[in-house]
Amino acid sequence: MAIHPDLEPLAFLLGRWEGAGIGGYPTIESFRFGQEISFSHNGKPFLIYTSRTWRLDEEGQIGPPLGTESGYWRPRPDSQVEVMLAHPTGIVEIYLGEITGTRIEMATDVVARTATAKEVTAGHRLYGLVGSGRPADQDLAYAYDMAAVGQELQPHLSAQLKRVSPGEQQGEQNKSPGDSGTGTLVPLPGPTGQGRPARGLGVCQVLAGRRPTGRHAGG
Repeated sequence: MAIHPDLEPLAFLLGRWEGAGIGGYPTIESFRFGQEISFSHNGKPFLIYTSRTWRLDEEGQIGPPLGTESGYWRPRPDSQVEVMLAHPTGIVEIYLGEITGTRIEMATDVVARTATAKEVTAGHRLYGLVGSGRPADQDLAYAYDMAAVGQELQPHLSAQLKRVSPGEQQGEQNKSPGDSGTGTLVPLPGPTGQGRPARGLGVCQVLAGRRPTGRHAGG
């Protein structure tokens, strides 16, 4: 199925990605996690997005599930993008952002939550390809800042993922973690240790120094 012409600025995201990252916040213990992200399309002018995460132990073995989110990424004129995300915890976010080459920066325009959801008031996300070579051979890195439960906007999650499947069309995303490898999501090595994004080019220059602020961060 041919990709819609309007999706060309976001085409570098297409595929299924697996990797690892670190998370933390002042109100929780820091942690390492494995993640699978899928971007697909059905020929219409939006990307279909899903993300699943799992806790990782020190050996990279998959543990209990953590957060999931799903939604749609809609490119707009003048290199703008709208992103709608829904979380099973009762939170819905609308992000507005800008596409610059293979880098996307976005911030929440609206955060809505149910009466029983955690208080989340704002989010800021930065995605981009990192590494050398062609875009098809590069990794996807991101950083997510969050304002929640009375805390100001600050680093919460960061990760680096490898493309394990092109997954250009809807229907190529229903696989389990480890289908592409050994059954473990091994944290990507980096100069800051196991599970931390490598501090390379592009978006990782922003990730550098943005360690989560949770108790025992990085421990």
